Amino acid sequence: KAVQRDVYTLLPREYTVANFQLILSGGRQRGPIFEQVSYLPASAERFPVAFRNSLVVGCAVTLLTLVVGSLSAYTIARLDLSWTRALLQASLASRMVPLIMLMVPLYVLFRRLGLLNSLTGVIVAEVGFLMPYAVVILAPYFASLPSELEDAARIDGCTRFGAFLRIVLPLSTPGLAACGVIMFIISWHELLIPLILLNKPEFMTLPVVLAGLVSDYFVFFTLMMAICLLGLLPTLLLVLGLQKYVVRGLVAGAVKG
Repeated sequence: KAVQRDVYTLLPREYTVANFQLILSGGRQRGPIFEQVSYLPASAERFPVAFRNSLVVGCAVTLLTLVVGSLSAYTIARLDLSWTRALLQASLASRMVPLIMLMVPLYVLFRRLGLLNSLTGVIVAEVGFLMPYAVVILAPYFASLPSELEDAARIDGCTRFGAFLRIVLPLSTPGLAACGVIMFIISWHELLIPLILLNKPEFMTLPVVLAGLVSDYFVFFTLMMAICLLGLLPTLLLVLGLQKYVVRGLVAGAVKG
């Protein structure tokens, strides 16, 4: 009965922030709960660096994917070329291949290019894998915009690329915001790519650090929950700040008739 009373409770017997203190201080402030703990995984000390790395990777991947993906999507939506439809189909088909099947050749390629153990390698790999998603999201949105606006701009002397920058992109803010939020969320939670390409602690991202809290003998659930809660904040703030654009962007691209 004593064990059940101490363990099986609806609410915690004591509220503490020791788990947050431990991970935010990089393992320096253990607090009363962890003072007597003889073993703590190294991942518990890497949260600040991993959080920063995830922010760098997520922002860079989102920006590059939007730049390259918007150009590719505009080409598919507007240019009447024989290979544009095949390009869209190839983009969709490429995501049917499980990511784990491409990890060995990707590792070999990045080792020869000298991109292992660097955030640049992770960014390049994630941009390549997320590009089809951006094309699929943005191409229908660009196609839903009236082409007469671009034609009028070109009659006034604007080039096609100039019309894209001055007409299409400002009108596509909801679609770009929706695509950017989705790209950031996927990149923020990506585990496999940084897990394979990185083995130095100073380059590890948040999902890799979180996975390191599971060992053969222990699972640090309290630290995992604290890291999950803090790791949720960037995506939560991003979605809350851009939610009206996300809804408008996804709906506008979906109802194209």
